[in-house]
Amino acid sequence: MTSAESGTTVVVVTWRGAGHVTACLDALAAQTRPHRTLVVDNASDDGTGALLAAHPSRPQVLRLRRNTGYAGAMARALEQVGTPRIAWLNDDAEPEPGWLAELEDALDSQPLAAAVTSRLELADGGTQSTGVRLTADGHGADLTEPSDEVFGFCGGAALLRTDAVRAVGGVPAGFFCYYEDTDTAWRLRLAGWHVVSAEARVRHLHGASTRPGSPLFHRWNERNRLLMLLRCAPSAVAVRELVKFAALTVLLPLRRHRPAAANFAPALRWRVLGELVVRLPGTLRERRRVSRIAALGRGAIWEAWAGL
Repeated sequence: MTSAESGTTVVVVTWRGAGHVTACLDALAAQTRPHRTLVVDNASDDGTGALLAAHPSRPQVLRLRRNTGYAGAMARALEQVGTPRIAWLNDDAEPEPGWLAELEDALDSQPLAAAVTSRLELADGGTQSTGVRLTADGHGADLTEPSDEVFGFCGGAALLRTDAVRAVGGVPAGFFCYYEDTDTAWRLRLAGWHVVSAEARVRHLHGASTRPGSPLFHRWNERNRLLMLLRCAPSAVAVRELVKFAALTVLLPLRRHRPAAANFAPALRWRVLGELVVRLPGTLRERRRVSRIAALGRGAIWEAWAGL
């Protein structure tokens, strides 16, 4: 259901999504609450464009000339959104008919909340995420148990106040993929906003466009976690985690038994460190901008949420 009177734009980011984006759009068309649908196509070359053009819901489509990743596409979408609320939805997600209504009602009932996250469920019925927690070493990790308030939202399916996201600097387009949601949530919290969870259910294929566990997955995760900490965390935490990452990278070749996971490959870790060095001046400028919008101290947020 779509309407020019809607207060929400649902943004679907797709890249080579021909195998699953139709199911996502079908689920959006079945929503009980009016909305606008904006699909950002990251230069798909698999027929996705034709499927979008032929879909009976007639979504608005923004086709990019190159693949900018989930973060880059969401940043471009934010420029186009004129509604007071913006929903993030993966192209391999199928929300239940009442999904958007539940999210809107949850957000409208809590004026101090800037974001509400969904309940993402895997194909086998298991729970993938009810929100994001912050670990003691600064990782964003999925929660699987219900909780009224959470540190952050899962970008696979969430609803946010558009003006609040813009006020804290928008979406970090340079992240390309992963941690753009946790970074955004952290900045919202620094600005004094809350993040809550709702029982709005979404079936999620998880990893249909990317391969969890692949070298690219680990490269983006390791790099973006550290970039997020440099932007948002207390300086002592950011420096500690950066030093730990660098020290382990140096020592890994000396280990007799090294874990087989891709994020323990020295070449990948050196590449991450190289990318961090190149981005460091800009990241520190961004850190100063974050400080200017902060209503709460970085230490207060860390003490309240790290390790939970």
